[in-house]
Amino acid sequence: MVGFFLKTVAKTESVLEVPRSGGEVLPIFKKDGLFMPVNYSVLMSVYYKEHPDYLRQSMQSIYDQTVPTDDFVLVCDGPLTPELDAVIADMQLQFGPRLNVCRLLKNGGLGKALNFGIGQCKNDLVARMDSDDVSRPDRCERQLAVFRDHSEYSLVSGIVEEFSDTITNVSVRRIVPERQNDIIAFAKKRNPFNHPCIMYKKNDVEAAGGYQDFYLLEDYYLWIRMLQQGFIGYNLQEPLLWMRAGSDMYKRRGGWKYVQSQRNLFKYMAQTGFITGSQYQIQSMIRLIGAVVPNWLRAFLFKQILRNR
Repeated sequence: MVGFFLKTVAKTESVLEVPRSGGEVLPIFKKDGLFMPVNYSVLMSVYYKEHPDYLRQSMQSIYDQTVPTDDFVLVCDGPLTPELDAVIADMQLQFGPRLNVCRLLKNGGLGKALNFGIGQCKNDLVARMDSDDVSRPDRCERQLAVFRDHSEYSLVSGIVEEFSDTITNVSVRRIVPERQNDIIAFAKKRNPFNHPCIMYKKNDVEAAGGYQDFYLLEDYYLWIRMLQQGFIGYNLQEPLLWMRAGSDMYKRRGGWKYVQSQRNLFKYMAQTGFITGSQYQIQSMIRLIGAVVPNWLRAFLFKQILRNR
C-alpha cells in the first residue's frame, strides 16, 4: 500500500507527498478538499565560465524548494570544466532521476540553450533558474499558488534581490509592476519581468516563438512578443530570489554592442506599434548615455535610480 505524507503550507492548503518508485516524491496541492497536481520543470543553462561553487549553491537552492520539482533540466552549453562536471555529478546523485543533464556539443549562447532546454521539459509550467543565483526556499511554491488560482496567467515573476558576496549582503532590489496594464506600460521602457525568477507556461512561450537570438535581451524580446499576442503576466510583490551581482554585470550593460542590441529592440517595438517614434528616440538616447558613462557611474545609476523603482 502506498503511504501518504502531509505537510501544512497554509491554513487552507497543504501539500500531499506521494512516494513513488526509486524514492521520488510527487507533490500535490490540497485545497478545499481537492488534490491538485503541481508538477513543474526547472530550466537552467550553464557554460564553462561559471564558478563551480556558484553552480552548486544555485542547484542546491532548487533541491531545497518547499515544493520540489520532478523535472530539473540542466543544459550544458558546450564543454564544461572538470570542476563544473564534478559539481553536476554530485548533484545528479542528490537529485537522482529528477535531474536531466543535456549536453550540447558547442557553446551556442543562452537563447539557443534555453530553446533546446524548453523542448526537454516534460511539464507545462517551467521555472527558469540561472546557474549563479539562489532561489528562496518557497519561491516555486508561491508561483505555483498564483498559477493555481489564475489559470489565465502565462508568466509569473517577482522581486529579485541583488547581492555580491553572500545572500545576507543585499545591495538593491529590482521591483517590477504587479499587474498587466502596468506591466505593459513598464515594458515600453524597461524589462517588465525578472527573468532569473520567472515561471511560465511552456506552451505559451513556444506559441510566441520561444527565445530568439538577441544579444543580452533574449528574454525582454520574448516578453514583448508575448504581451503583443495577448498573453497575461503577473509579478509577485515579494522577493523570490537572490541574484548575484557585481562589477562584471554592469560592464555587460555597457559597450556599443549592447547599445545596438537595445536600439534594435526598441526599433522593433516602434515598427510593430508597441511604442511611438518619439518613445523610441528617447529610449535610444537613454541607452546611449548609459553605455558611454564609466562603469562606476553605470552601477550607481542602476542601483540608486533604476533598480528600486
